[in-house]
Amino acid sequence: MAQTWHCTGLRWSSGVPVLGWDGGHSSALSRGRTVAFGVAEGSARICVGARGHACPARAEVPARSTGARCEECARLERAHSVAADTIADDPRPYHVYLAWFGPGLTKVGITAVERGPARLLEQGAVCFSWLGAGPLMAARRAEELLRAALRVPDRIPYTEKRAVRAALPATEAERAGEIAGLHPRALALPGWPESLGPRPFRPVDHLRAFGLTGAPAAIGEVGELVAGGEIGGRLVGAAGPDLHLAVDDAGTVVVLDTRLMGGWGIVPAASAGDGRIPVPVRRFRQPAAHTQDELF
Repeated sequence: MAQTWHCTGLRWSSGVPVLGWDGGHSSALSRGRTVAFGVAEGSARICVGARGHACPARAEVPARSTGARCEECARLERAHSVAADTIADDPRPYHVYLAWFGPGLTKVGITAVERGPARLLEQGAVCFSWLGAGPLMAARRAEELLRAALRVPDRIPYTEKRAVRAALPATEAERAGEIAGLHPRALALPGWPESLGPRPFRPVDHLRAFGLTGAPAAIGEVGELVAGGEIGGRLVGAAGPDLHLAVDDAGTVVVLDTRLMGGWGIVPAASAGDGRIPVPVRRFRQPAAHTQDELF
């Protein structure tokens, strides 16, 4: 019987995507590497718990959930989250940033200064620039100011980010164009917090770090994993939590959101690297947003 592993998520370390596994193990993912695994037959997807603790109810969670947590564990996780605006007394300095994910997809956000660009890599930002740095609550006020005055959102669904990666401009200057126009407008807004020091416009482009420069466009995304299913393909690139996998000899690329792996028992793929995906795949170009099929 094959050993079962549990994925703890994809993180970015020194600009490299790394898959984490239970027991502290990790797998650095390099472009061109074969990524292949199966989901244990007869298994259920179990809540991953919260704050480093296992779910006391061992509750089952939906296959399409990217959080992989039951309602109670999700509530506990968010109760100690800067992203959920539940912490107000963090003494660390924070950056406010503008991030661009594709044509028409720009967002504002905050991240601890000590984290550097890690948060932007985790979100799959194609390019970004810092706006300012200062105390947490000042950063929060600036974020809200941009949402209200410039209608810049603080969240963009991953499905939208993935769909536009096939149509990214060719040059770094073009990719930075939208945030280049917003940056001076943001700093000139009345009500900019005095304690938030402004930062000059210095765009950082991640397309090369993601391995997507000149890469073939993905045709769709894995909608969910299923017990007994497996995935195999050559890693074309990675952006945020997403792996872009070439799944056949023709180079057909689909996107796997690694957050879908959480809670499942993962086993070696029986047909490692042969490109089969016996799991639902949602095509980007289908008119019905929720229509799923199987590629092969």
